[in-house]
Amino acid sequence: MRRSFVAATFGLLTSLVAASATAAPVDPATFYKGRTVQLLIGFGPTGGYDTYARTLARHMGKHIPGNPTVVPQNMPGAGGLKVANYIYNVAPKDGTSIAIFARGIPMERLLGRTAGHQFDATKFTWIGSITDEPSVCAFWHQSAISTWEDMKTKAYKLGGSGILTDLDIYSNVLHNMFGLKSRLISGFPGGSDVVLSMQRREVDGRCGWSWSSLYGLDRHMLDQKLLTIPVQLGTERIPELPDVPLILDLTDDPKEKAALRLIFSRQTMARPFAAPPGLTPERVKVLRDAFDATMKDPAFLADMARQKLEVRPVPGTKLDELVQEVYGYPADVVKIAADAIKIPPRN
Repeated sequence: MRRSFVAATFGLLTSLVAASATAAPVDPATFYKGRTVQLLIGFGPTGGYDTYARTLARHMGKHIPGNPTVVPQNMPGAGGLKVANYIYNVAPKDGTSIAIFARGIPMERLLGRTAGHQFDATKFTWIGSITDEPSVCAFWHQSAISTWEDMKTKAYKLGGSGILTDLDIYSNVLHNMFGLKSRLISGFPGGSDVVLSMQRREVDGRCGWSWSSLYGLDRHMLDQKLLTIPVQLGTERIPELPDVPLILDLTDDPKEKAALRLIFSRQTMARPFAAPPGLTPERVKVLRDAFDATMKDPAFLADMARQKLEVRPVPGTKLDELVQEVYGYPADVVKIAADAIKIPPRN
């Protein structure tokens, strides 16, 4: 009898565990009602990432069932690496924490830059990006550079702001892969300081100028024809620049094209929002649907327009596909990309 009782009890417990495992997921409205969703920002206040994140936080909560409060919180450190490590390893995996960090971080490990990385970029839960971020090389109108042919045949100076920034990385890629006669002058505090140096004729231009920033906040320079734009930097063409060549179209070598796509894929990532790995499919869908709905919200769009910020949303599914694609590239393509971003020797 004792054995029968133990067997029956064990069978009952097994049934309860199985029933619990197959039970219907908690209704999102029930789960999120009265809760707070933490939106961590991997940079300090007032910058571009901070502005995009805080604008999203003001509107996304009403598109999540149960209407939780979305609270932005700055967690700066190592260009967003601190928050990327936190969201991957520490944050709760229940859909109550999301983060934004530097667009280049997901690709750094692939390019051999692994210091401080405590995550696998292919396992993040990608929620979406408010915009893609194609950029350009732009030169001051008094310089000798106005076309890609000029960039290939003439000597010139480019401004940069640090080895991990787009300005430096893209300048090095162009120099290394296409054998340009460019010279990078790095160490400027930021892109606006490079522009002032262009105006003072200390440098000729910059490579890695965000089109949304240039076309939105600094459009007067285009309207007054103070700049020339010889090349687009990204994986897709900018509609407003139909006659300017795209970097991917400047080589016929398929491996070089793939390497360039790997390098410039960060432009599509732009302002990436991600949640921890391991969320249930239902919770992933809730967050992605809420993000997508926010991108169509008239109040959100008006808020973005007031701040002169572009909205060209990239859904989480596309970000996930992009990360999976570039991490599937063969070793020889990755090596071409890794060699291209290296700091070239000084002549």
